[in-house]
Amino acid sequence: MKNKQYFNASKNVVTEVVPEKTEKLQKVLARSGLGSRREMETVIDAGLVTINGRTAVLGDRIGEQDQVTVKGRPVQLKAESDLPRRVIMYNKPEGELVTRKDPEGRRTVFDHLPKLRGERWIAIGRLDINTAGLLLFTNDGELANRLMHPSHQVEREYAVRVMGEVTDEMLQAMRDGVMLEDGLASFSAIQLVGGEGINVWYHVVINEGRNREVRRLWESQGVTVSRLKRVRYGNISLDKRTKMGEWIELTQTEVDDLSGLGGLAKKAVEAIPTGRPGQKNRGHSRKPVHAIGRRTK
Repeated sequence: MKNKQYFNASKNVVTEVVPEKTEKLQKVLARSGLGSRREMETVIDAGLVTINGRTAVLGDRIGEQDQVTVKGRPVQLKAESDLPRRVIMYNKPEGELVTRKDPEGRRTVFDHLPKLRGERWIAIGRLDINTAGLLLFTNDGELANRLMHPSHQVEREYAVRVMGEVTDEMLQAMRDGVMLEDGLASFSAIQLVGGEGINVWYHVVINEGRNREVRRLWESQGVTVSRLKRVRYGNISLDKRTKMGEWIELTQTEVDDLSGLGGLAKKAVEAIPTGRPGQKNRGHSRKPVHAIGRRTK
């Protein structure tokens, strides 16, 4: 957008007016800790957001002076420079849902996370109720959106125990690609890890997060997945000393690496207050699980 110029006749000078910097509404709401950018787009589309008293629509942009409400409540908008970027790693047990509230009263991953003042945790990707392992959470909706978006091709690695005979032809078919009901899917890497007979463990890597994609790929070959655990997301591997249901904070270096994967600039990390179980930051002494792709430094 070009700056506008006005002629001031009394002073015989040309004054340049710099327009206020604006950003997409959903991006600012996500950064302010209200959810992922995709979630904010849904809220806007439902007519639940106002800007200066009028109902917002997708495509609206806002500046620092605009007044915004979500579901009738005023929102304290945060500039990018105001928001420290936090990321925690959670070791999800089987049987927990990746949702904030469950109508049936079942356990959710959010039951175990540390509290944030004026913000909330946003899950970077999802795991179904029967899948365990690495789940990342951040307070930065833009970071979550970038790391989940298929265009960034962020790797997800899983440990898989399968029941049934697996042949080289089946493994090659899953590398080459299998047409599922929602399109072509494939593993970018497959490695036999251990086991014998009809129960063997493999590690596999995918580059997107479609619903039950790992299970459906194996099922397409006539074998059943009996255990599934995510062990890596991007360049962050699960710390094998982190017990099920525990979380730990990522280091500055790890958060910077994740930001780079999403094409975002580095930003300072604000430490999570101590005194809560599971918050210990193990830093560079992490012991990641076996991984066949990129690893934590």
